[in-house]
Amino acid sequence: MKLSREDVEHVAHLARLNFREEEKEKFTLQLNDILVYMDILNKVDTAGVEPMTHAITLNNAFRDDEVLNSVGVEKILTNAPDRMGGCFRVPKVIE
Repeated sequence: MKLSREDVEHVAHLARLNFREEEKEKFTLQLNDILVYMDILNKVDTAGVEPMTHAITLNNAFRDDEVLNSVGVEKILTNAPDRMGGCFRVPKVIE
């Protein structure tokens, strides 16, 4: 075992966490399983493998900003059920 129960208790104390006895046992076993798996991964030969931040390549989907002509206020407000002074008029929602 890489971690003892005392190690888990110490880390829990530093993090200001309180665990029941059965939780301490459970976390000790789980953390040890993680560390054993990390040992297995450390034995893998990664020479020549480029580091990466994601499993797949990420590309931004941003487009260039282009200035386009506006539709116009009158055309936008043609389907407005109620309008006032070039704006949509809506019912009051705040009492």
